[in-house]
Amino acid sequence: MPRYEYRCRTCGDTFELSRPMAESAAPADCPAGHDDTVKLLSTVAVGGSASAPAPRASGGGGGGGCCGGGCCG
Repeated sequence: MPRYEYRCRTCGDTFELSRPMAESAAPADCPAGHDDTVKLLSTVAVGGSASAPAPRASGGGGGGGCCGGGCCG
């Protein structure tokens, strides 16, 4: 679930909430109980782990052709 960062305009406290994306713009109460808060523009952190495939190394041949240039010319 994404985490969003908010700041309380009353006390200046900055806090984070985990909530669905559909509720990201919903009002958020400060941990101290104030209701005058604003959502900060920040990166969204999504928990979990995923493995991306490693980038493939390009073949270091030179000539192009059918087998890298060695047999064509």
